[in-house]
Amino acid sequence: MSEPHVMRVESLPPKGLRVRLHLDRGDPLEITLEAFELARLGVGDALSADARAGLLELDADVRVRESALGLLAHRARTRQELAGKLRRKGFGKDRIDACLGRLEERGLLNDAAVAAALVRDRLRHRPRGEARMVSELRSKGIEQAVAAETIARVFADEEVDDAALAREAASAWLARQSAAVHEALGNARSLDRDKARRRLYGYLARRGFRGDALGAAMDHAERLSSGDRARS
Repeated sequence: MSEPHVMRVESLPPKGLRVRLHLDRGDPLEITLEAFELARLGVGDALSADARAGLLELDADVRVRESALGLLAHRARTRQELAGKLRRKGFGKDRIDACLGRLEERGLLNDAAVAAALVRDRLRHRPRGEARMVSELRSKGIEQAVAAETIARVFADEEVDDAALAREAASAWLARQSAAVHEALGNARSLDRDKARRRLYGYLARRGFRGDALGAAMDHAERLSSGDRARS
């Protein structure tokens, strides 16, 4: 049986970036315009089984790249996040890996840049301790070394450290508490002091503060409360 030939090329809406190839035999074939152009096909050309398979491979490569770029245009993502989204769209692992590798080579996919942006956002809007930030970055697929290095660099740029962030978090927590909590924290003889301290400790720990930074923030909150008590 002879090979089918391309008889007509129909541009598809909305932007003509996909086309429908009408063949002299068999069902029409819908592909991206870019894949059609890359295959150097034209009206009247034969579409052998090998040519059809190659055309579909080109089309899949174009589609995975366009899907990746569309996701990145919405917001910056790590390689792991982007790979997961593309897998859910039905693309295979090898095709995804090749696509993401090309995006990294072009500077369009950069885990370190995503990590830095996330850390800066947290510092400005939702301060967290270094341990919590590392955990969050790791959950997005960023390597431990990259996460730690990025946090250290951003902290230096912003002139902050874990201790300062912990004190800020403790002050913010204290500002939301009742006078009774202030009284308890500021009075070593208060029966409710341990309860207030446990609440503050839990709050700071959940936000990723550890060790000396957490202890210093607890002391800071107690000094503030003692000052409030002395002034009352």
